[in-house]
Amino acid sequence: MMDLLGYGAFFLTTALIFSLVTLGLNLQWGLTGLFNVGLAGFVAIGAYTSALLTTPDDAARLGGFGLPILVGWLGAMVVGGIAAALTGMATLRLRSDYLAITTFGVAVVVQLVALNAQKLTGGPFGIGFIPRPFGGLAETPLLFNLSNLAVVCVVTLIAYLALEHLARSPWGRVLKALREDERAAISLGKSARFYRVQAFAVGGAIMALAGALQAHFTGFIAPDNYLPILTFQVWVMLIVGGSGSNLGAVIGSILVWGIWAGSGTLTSVLFAPEQQARAASLQIVAIGVMLCVILLLRPNGLFGDRPRRPGKRAKVNAANSSSNS
Repeated sequence: MMDLLGYGAFFLTTALIFSLVTLGLNLQWGLTGLFNVGLAGFVAIGAYTSALLTTPDDAARLGGFGLPILVGWLGAMVVGGIAAALTGMATLRLRSDYLAITTFGVAVVVQLVALNAQKLTGGPFGIGFIPRPFGGLAETPLLFNLSNLAVVCVVTLIAYLALEHLARSPWGRVLKALREDERAAISLGKSARFYRVQAFAVGGAIMALAGALQAHFTGFIAPDNYLPILTFQVWVMLIVGGSGSNLGAVIGSILVWGIWAGSGTLTSVLFAPEQQARAASLQIVAIGVMLCVILLLRPNGLFGDRPRRPGKRAKVNAANSSSNS
């Protein structure tokens, strides 16, 4: 029973870290309409920034300042936000598929730098000995996982409430206006590029924070953690939960991660060890099947905005007006 509770806390912690990335993507795509498929790069920037700021000194690489974990998280948000803003200023004049290709290229560049800049990032060996919150409880897995779950829950709740407030604020309404009708918003004196860069930067900062949380939760990071499959997972989480809904971003992340982890456990039980490497592709198949089912049953996701149908009173008024004419 204790092991089951410990695993449940570990599962929810991982799912909520994914939900932070999905919340950042929802701000960029669901609220503003920016097609970012390079989010793995911003997650990696946050993870490496926080790791370099908080790890002990290491003669093999730069960094290792041994700063507090909170400083590492704040540094990750600042660096991730600046990187996203610079990317936005260079690419947001592009549209749809061109923007997607450019942001994907940024993610590939970040992953290649992490892989080859060994003096800075540790190269393929990654960075270890990253300080973990409540590291003294590591010998008691249940308490350790519950403590980390509490920290991640608080951070996710703060981010969720902040984004809900921003979505309802005049700033959020401008972003929605730009998404729905850019020309109309510009005619009212709103700078499309200025607001889009802001949204891209805030979303990138949230993604970087999620990367920092993940780095300190696991205590080790490597370039293989930030492959394009991460972008695929997060996009599926947003689509399943519902684009434009922060609640959908959180619920979709938990649901998709549950299916991903469950299918991985199932393949390890059903297949022999020498076949598990090939059987791992069934995880992507399971996610693809679930995505197809969701899109067939609820095209806008579980919590996405659905077009309003005219009520009975509206139909009666429309009928009366047509008869009078």
